[in-house]
Amino acid sequence: MMDFLIPKVYAAGNDVAFNSLFNSIITNIVNPIIYLLMALAVVYFVWGVLMYIRNADNAEKKADGYKHMIWGIIGIFIMVSAKGIINLILASMGL
Repeated sequence: MMDFLIPKVYAAGNDVAFNSLFNSIITNIVNPIIYLLMALAVVYFVWGVLMYIRNADNAEKKADGYKHMIWGIIGIFIMVSAKGIINLILASMGL
């Protein structure tokens, strides 16, 4: 493919050790953080839905629930995009 656009990274001449470390960091640290933030965004969205439904007669609180829903959707979108970007980087590096 277009491997010349991707810089090669070597750690002390041992490419296998670097790839293993990089994969371990992504798998054990970054992915759980992304999943946690995604779960929090879903909870925030559901909280907004509940506020919206519960306060159907109060326009001010209904608008507040709507804002929670919008920000929850934005948070979910950002986390899904971050996961996709990480997968794209890993695939381009051949990891």
